Amino acid sequence: MVAVLNGVRLAIIGGDDRELYLIPELLEQGANIVGVGFEKASPIPGMALASSALEVINQVDALLFPMFGTDERGGVKAKYSDSPIVLNKEVLQAIPSRVPLFIGWARPALKSAAEMIGIRIIETANLNEVCILNSIPSAEGAIQMAMEATPITIHGSKSFVLGLGRLGWTIARMLRGMGAHVTGVARKPADLARAEEMGIRAVHFSDLEDEIGRAEIIFNTVPHRILDRVMLDYLNRDAVIIDLASIPGGTDFEYAEMLGIRALLAPGLPGIVAPKTAGKMLAKVYPQLILRQLITSKLHA
Repeated sequence: MVAVLNGVRLAIIGGDDRELYLIPELLEQGANIVGVGFEKASPIPGMALASSALEVINQVDALLFPMFGTDERGGVKAKYSDSPIVLNKEVLQAIPSRVPLFIGWARPALKSAAEMIGIRIIETANLNEVCILNSIPSAEGAIQMAMEATPITIHGSKSFVLGLGRLGWTIARMLRGMGAHVTGVARKPADLARAEEMGIRAVHFSDLEDEIGRAEIIFNTVPHRILDRVMLDYLNRDAVIIDLASIPGGTDFEYAEMLGIRALLAPGLPGIVAPKTAGKMLAKVYPQLILRQLITSKLHA
């Protein structure tokens, strides 16, 4: 493997099983890595450990936070940590302006605070090169969840995919390959036309109220409240919702529960169903992203 990251110093802070596959790949590419939040993981040869983010911030060229992002309080998911990790104002203020911060999803409060302080945040989950590859384990995991949650087969099911973006297309294609009767719901005429070309029944979001009662399985990828009370009232009570939108999802889960509709929020599926694939995929994408940001840092130095 080419050592494209030769001598680049990285701090990998928190994460799940994906990082256990990502880290050895980056080490093999020449990176010097210090991990924060891996005390309970099996030792990874070549990776140093630190007890906190503040301990390493001034010693690295880039910070890598999990794809999952943070919770409302800045808590960082860290499956193998002995203590909580928080990305708060104190941590942000300690980050040198030359050091980019990579994270899957950044909440509005985090982005606003980083902008005020002058920290560069790169949201990797929104990048095409990450999102398209990530859609494969996400789609497989979503379909697996649907298979476990319903008493019917995917083959022959009336499956709706809400949002024909990078993830929605992958789910729709897989469902069609399994013999489902797929309905793709979108707004853009180009997406609706592409759905028709692929043999997928195309529905505009403005017509969803009239159509959703047909659905047996719904895969939502839209990060807005699409499945609200009005929409849920039209839904068959036996239907199952797999919501893949970023937290808090696009479903009124409380109302769905009141109606007896099974609705499952499924964030972070790649790290759950296929951590090895997801980690190695990130290892293909991160080096060029990191080098690009380091070049930018030098140009503005």
